[in-house]
Amino acid sequence: MKFNKETFVAGFALFSMFFGAGNLMLPPLLGLKAGDSWTMVTIGFVISAVIIPLLGIFAHAKLQGTMLDFAKKVSPGFSLIYCLLVYVISIALPSPRTASVTHEMAIQPFFGTSSLLTSSVYFALVLLFVVNRSKILGLLGKFLSPIIFIVVLSIICIGIFSTEVPIIGPSTFQTPIISGLLEGYQTFDAIGAVVVGGVIIISLKLKGEDSYEKNRNLIIKSGIVAGLGLFIIYAGMIYNGALFSGDFDSEVGRTELLSELSLKTLGNIGKVLLSILVGLACFTTAVGIVTGTADFMKGVVGGSQKAYLVTAVVGCILGIVMGQFDVHYIINVAVPALMLIYPITIILILLNVLPEQLTPPLVFKTVVLVTILFSIPDFLVSIGLKSVVNPILDILPLGHYSLAWLAPSLITLILVNFALVVKRK
Repeated sequence: MKFNKETFVAGFALFSMFFGAGNLMLPPLLGLKAGDSWTMVTIGFVISAVIIPLLGIFAHAKLQGTMLDFAKKVSPGFSLIYCLLVYVISIALPSPRTASVTHEMAIQPFFGTSSLLTSSVYFALVLLFVVNRSKILGLLGKFLSPIIFIVVLSIICIGIFSTEVPIIGPSTFQTPIISGLLEGYQTFDAIGAVVVGGVIIISLKLKGEDSYEKNRNLIIKSGIVAGLGLFIIYAGMIYNGALFSGDFDSEVGRTELLSELSLKTLGNIGKVLLSILVGLACFTTAVGIVTGTADFMKGVVGGSQKAYLVTAVVGCILGIVMGQFDVHYIINVAVPALMLIYPITIILILLNVLPEQLTPPLVFKTVVLVTILFSIPDFLVSIGLKSVVNPILDILPLGHYSLAWLAPSLITLILVNFALVVKRK
């Protein structure tokens, strides 16, 4: 498998659209709390924040359509509703969160200006990039992403090699792998895969690339480049958090911990570099989300450029409004939405990656239906109604680990395929 310049440009562009606010803030605190169980936590986090998103990109390489194709075997109506939910969640939560993080970590400490001014300027620049979407791959892949990667890698390497005798404390997690897996939800990377994967495909088509096989190979290779980059950063930042677990209280905030880590590893210049890093990482993700949403609405209404522009403007205005809330609040608000939409997204990615003979429409319909039904208990727990669904969670495998949907969905996948094989014979 050969990786040329085009592969790395597309791969870094994809990496930058994945790598945003949550990707930067979540791993260090996860490592801090994981302590000596940091490897187990990393495995869980990588499953939900690297492997599943990477499978999502592979599914895009196979389909080479729009996000509507992910759920079309269930029904066109369900596919449209699912896509609308994903895009509404994306522009209402992770996109504004990037502006909120940028303000808290890159602007306020130096200038003391209001969050309204920060988010207004921020999303004006996002809109400028989105309007000029034909240049997105080149701008992100050639310039912004390498800077992001080098700065984060510097923090990781200096943190690892400057700690002579690391004293890693005990873990605060009872189930490290599950804790890492669920924290990976907050990166929004699985949802990001189905959103920004479409951006890559449309960008390639705008460049005149219409060969299915060539695009498929390029998307798969660029996905591997992006996935490898994410793995290095996540594992490194989790380990750094574990290395410095003795220096911080477990109640330390995500943004505060990240700032202090940059100060300990890069000194006073660390805060400046971190500010640049935060601004770039968040900005590229916001561009990917708003572009993906605008692309989708353009496709729904028959390729209207006006629909693309209106959606981009609305997405940026919503970003300005929601960007006024602090990061912690936005993360907490996101949990119920993630408990409902994430299981469906993971299952749709899995079904689209599997061979066609294992995923006829009947399999799609039954497995997705079962996933929706068994993700409802996790959703109810996330909004404070655990006592209502406790009897159900008691009898479900992984029911008390926010994964009540997993076993029923996989069992349904196997049973329906078995029934179809028996019927054919």
